[in-house]
Amino acid sequence: MPIYLDYNATTPLDRRVLEAMQPYLTGPYGNASSVHRYGRAARDAIEQARAQVAALVGARAEQVIFTSGATESNNLALQGGAVARGRERLLYGATEHPSVLETAEALARSGVAVETIAVTREGVVDWPAFEAQLAAAPVRWVALMRANNETGVIQDVARAAQLAHDAGARLHCDAVQAAGKIELDFNALGADCLSLSAHKFYGPKGVGALLKRADLELAPLLYGGGQERGLRGGTENLAAIVGFGRAAELALAELQARAARWRRLQQRLETGLRALPGTTIFGADAPRLPNTTQFALPGWHGEALLMALDRRGVAVSSGSACASGKGQPSHVLLAMGWPREIAFGAVRVSFGCESSEADVDRLLALLAELHAQVAAA
Repeated sequence: MPIYLDYNATTPLDRRVLEAMQPYLTGPYGNASSVHRYGRAARDAIEQARAQVAALVGARAEQVIFTSGATESNNLALQGGAVARGRERLLYGATEHPSVLETAEALARSGVAVETIAVTREGVVDWPAFEAQLAAAPVRWVALMRANNETGVIQDVARAAQLAHDAGARLHCDAVQAAGKIELDFNALGADCLSLSAHKFYGPKGVGALLKRADLELAPLLYGGGQERGLRGGTENLAAIVGFGRAAELALAELQARAARWRRLQQRLETGLRALPGTTIFGADAPRLPNTTQFALPGWHGEALLMALDRRGVAVSSGSACASGKGQPSHVLLAMGWPREIAFGAVRVSFGCESSEADVDRLLALLAELHAQVAAA
């Protein structure tokens, strides 16, 4: 039986989410912008989902802007904020997701001054360096993710937001990997906006959200419609939004049980990894997501190890699915100061609701076999 251990890339659609979506795939078909009864029924379903998504992160429904996913949300926050607030400096975490990194690079080409925020060997913000950056010249935007998609390392976003606000800057938080795995409170984090994606916690692909504070001014990326408070034109994907809401509701209700189970699996895996001489676990001493472990097995290139495991029926990842196939070592690990030869060896295991102790034991047995192959060579 094949074993899937790449849940940070995507999760399967929860049966209960599909059940919530099905009536809206073939049944109520009104446009939510229409004022007749069909349109009102669609609008009611969207507003219920908006409230469900808001509850997952302790926010208010009116703070939720639906998008096509986190990539769009991150672009809306950073590009929309740069246009609305002027072109002064943007600081962004060196270990951010490609949808933030590449947006920052695009802004740099258009004339915005951008700088990376350094991290320590464990992947957390280098606080003295960050404070120095804030003090050096005016900053308008800071982008810092709540949890890293590769290492699972959790950032102290609340601390960063306070420092940013004291310096007159706004902060955007990519919370995609954190949602449904650890508690999230939009107000406690202090972020001005925050991105989510439904398919990371058993919702449908192609739908996400940007949460924003009422006093935050953003310019839209799309024109031609007044949907989502004028920030995201286009007829809403009703069934997907309903599924997003139901997935958020389930993630909130089951958060503690899911996280506790994943933590046990993570501990089992990492105990086994430490028994393999020379194995590196990245970010091991930092706060991390309960479902995520990134490691390097000595003598193995990450892509080669991934394929060797795949041939044996186990699916893992060599990093971000959005950056795979580029033939480069993880930018996350390079930013953490790991040598290229070690970074090239990285693979990521991420657990989901279907993962079991038997899956962990099977993976460890295969890794021991592959480790022995290199040792004997």
